[in-house]
Amino acid sequence: MTSRIGLPTVTSPVPRPVWESLIQSDADAVVSQSPAWRDALCAAGGYQDVSRLYEFPSGHSVILPLARRRWPRWLATAASWPGAWGVGGPISQNGRIDAAEAAAVLADAAQQTALGVKIQLRYNADSAWLSEAGRFQVEGHGCLVLDLAGGFDQVWQHRFRGTARTAVRKAERSALDVDVGRSGRLLRVFCDLYEKSIQRWAGMQHEPVRLTRWRTTRETSPRMLASAASSFGPDCAIWVARSAGEPVAAIIVLRAGAYAKFWRGAMDKELAGPLRANELLHRLAIEEACRDQYRFYDMGFARPGSHLAEFKKKLGATLHTAHTLRAERLPLHALDQRSRGVVKRVIGFHDV
Repeated sequence: MTSRIGLPTVTSPVPRPVWESLIQSDADAVVSQSPAWRDALCAAGGYQDVSRLYEFPSGHSVILPLARRRWPRWLATAASWPGAWGVGGPISQNGRIDAAEAAAVLADAAQQTALGVKIQLRYNADSAWLSEAGRFQVEGHGCLVLDLAGGFDQVWQHRFRGTARTAVRKAERSALDVDVGRSGRLLRVFCDLYEKSIQRWAGMQHEPVRLTRWRTTRETSPRMLASAASSFGPDCAIWVARSAGEPVAAIIVLRAGAYAKFWRGAMDKELAGPLRANELLHRLAIEEACRDQYRFYDMGFARPGSHLAEFKKKLGATLHTAHTLRAERLPLHALDQRSRGVVKRVIGFHDV
């Protein structure tokens, strides 16, 4: 790959003990770079683990999480991570990487399938991954993260906006009952609320319900949710708010390393909205993360300026830019985006 640093030894897939050891040294690693996330992806079916461990002569090691469809290699693309599995990206000792080593990893990754590779970097990735991405297309997108430094009192007083505190107080006066289930308990309740969310999204987006259901369950299938709950065990919490015994809102929070991650949410908006149930659930999940000494509450991607982005910022999350790297031999992503655009125009789709 390069003579200046020497050829690394490459092992694929990455042995779990090695992954666990290396990620402990990378304090900035996010939930979706954890071994439990890899386990969930593989257990959900359809993908095989083709992660790669690079061991350089310098003694420095890098893991590139990677998966591809269980198709012939010449038909598949590799991704870190594929589809709705989100951020993967390299894991390295102390989170840092030499520019030449980054170039070597990226050059190797680009050769892993005949069609190409996609790497979704975490928002706090070392700058070398971008500076050495010359052969990749680079796309930026917004992600929102709440800093938990100082504990919950600091977060509540100085990072939550006044409108968020007001909403939480209203929820607390609304006699909502909140339950939290671990290791998949309450997953059925979440899925029932998710179906109600699908029907609401279809109306908001001017989209047939069947199309919305197909699109969203392809990205968040019950099997995907169940595999994550199983892999994370007690570090998968499903928070459910009920009004007069009726579930009105639910969120799924996963935890690993220094992060608690808000992964999925669902609600019956007609009931949850006036009661401010979502604000209360996040308040409780954030308070628990602070109590258990997590450093960040990752609220995931959101289109800047959208209602979702504003909701997350109201809870104190700060907007960061994360990057996706693509190396394709055929313009698959552009074709996919173009075809989606045509369908949206035909049905009169509205982004929300």
